[in-house]
Amino acid sequence: MIPLSVPCIKGKELIYLKECVKTEYVSSVGKYVRLFEKEICKFTRSKYAISCTSGTAALHLALRVAGVRQDDEVIVPTMTFIATTNATRYLKANPIFIDCDDYYNLDVKKVVSFIKENTYFKNNFSYNKRTKKRIPAIIAVHVAGNAVDLFPLIKICKKKNIKIIEDAAGALGTFYSEGKLKNKHAGTVGDIGCLSFNGNKIITSGGGGMILTDDKKTANQALYLSTQAINDKINYIHHDIGYNYRLTNVQAAVGLAQIEKINFFLKKKKKLYNFYLKELKNIKNVNFVLAPRYAKNNHWMMSIALKKNHEKNKLINFLFKQKIQARSIWLPCHMQKPYKKFEKYKIRNAEKLFKKTVNIPCSTNLKLSEARKVVKKIKNFLGE
Repeated sequence: MIPLSVPCIKGKELIYLKECVKTEYVSSVGKYVRLFEKEICKFTRSKYAISCTSGTAALHLALRVAGVRQDDEVIVPTMTFIATTNATRYLKANPIFIDCDDYYNLDVKKVVSFIKENTYFKNNFSYNKRTKKRIPAIIAVHVAGNAVDLFPLIKICKKKNIKIIEDAAGALGTFYSEGKLKNKHAGTVGDIGCLSFNGNKIITSGGGGMILTDDKKTANQALYLSTQAINDKINYIHHDIGYNYRLTNVQAAVGLAQIEKINFFLKKKKKLYNFYLKELKNIKNVNFVLAPRYAKNNHWMMSIALKKNHEKNKLINFLFKQKIQARSIWLPCHMQKPYKKFEKYKIRNAEKLFKKTVNIPCSTNLKLSEARKVVKKIKNFLGE
C-alpha cells in the first residue's frame, strides 16, 4: 500500500532516544525538550516556543491564554480538522463558522465583512450583534500548509481587540514571500501560533505540538498552565487550574532529529509538488490544487479537485483497490453533528470543495516510481 502521508525516520532519532533511556530522562524533564523548543524558535524565527502533548492541546492553551471564557464566541473556519473547533468547546465557548477561499483557507474578506457588519465594540471588546456574546479571538488555519492571507485581518482585529490565533498545525516550513508579511513564518504573524507534530505532519515527534509567540507574558502563561499551574514545586501549591500538557523528553528527542532534516523534507515536498503539477495540470476532468503565490509553501498535503462531484468517493475506493491510500478533505465543521446548531456566515465555497477534493499520497519518502503509479491510476480512473 502506498500511504497518504507517513514520516521519514532516517536521522538521529535512535541515537537521541538511546540517550534518553540511558539517562532515564524520559518524561517532560530532560534536555531534548529545551533543545527542540530552541530549534523550533530558530527555524520559525519566533521568540518563544512552548512544547505540548499535541496540536490540539496547543490550541486549547492558546485560546485559554488569549482570554477565551465560557459563553464567549470564537470565529473559526468551517474548513478545518475538527480539533480546531473542538478546542473552542473545551472552554465552553461557541464557534462562529466562516467560509473558505479557493486555497481552502479562512475567507479573510468574509471575516472582515462579518466583523464590520455583525459586531459592535463596547468596553474594549467586540460583541456579536445577534447573540450579544463577546468575541475575544479568531482562529486562522493554514490548511495543508497554505498560508492564510492574514494581513487584512491584522489592523481590524487589533482595533476590535480580537486576538488572532494561528492554527499552523500543517504549516511548518511555510513562509510568506511577498508583501508586508514577507519572510514571516506561518504561526508567527498573529498573537499566538500552534504547530502539530503528529505522525502525518512534515516532521513528527510521534505526537506533540508547540505554541509560538513573541510575547514573554503569553509564553510564561502557556508554560505555567501546561505544567498543572504549579506555583510552589516543593509544597505543591497551585493558584489556577492547569493541564498535563508538556511534551516528553522521548518525543522531543524524535522531534529534534526531525527538525534537523527539515530543509531536506521541504526539498522533497517541493519536488513532489512540481511532479504532480506537471503530470496533472492538463487533465481535463481534474484540477491540481495550487498553493497561494504570496507564500513559499511547505506542500505538506497535496490535493486534486474533481470536476464531477459524484466521482470523489469512487476515486478513493478505486485507488484503495490499487493499493494507494487517498482521502477526502474534511467534512466542513458546520455540517458535523455536534456543530450544526452554531452560527455560520455566508458559507458556500467550503461545501463545494468538500464534494470534489481528494488528498493524494505525498510522504517525504515517497518514491518517484510510486508517484508515477498514483498519476497513472488517476488517469486510468478518469479515462485519460
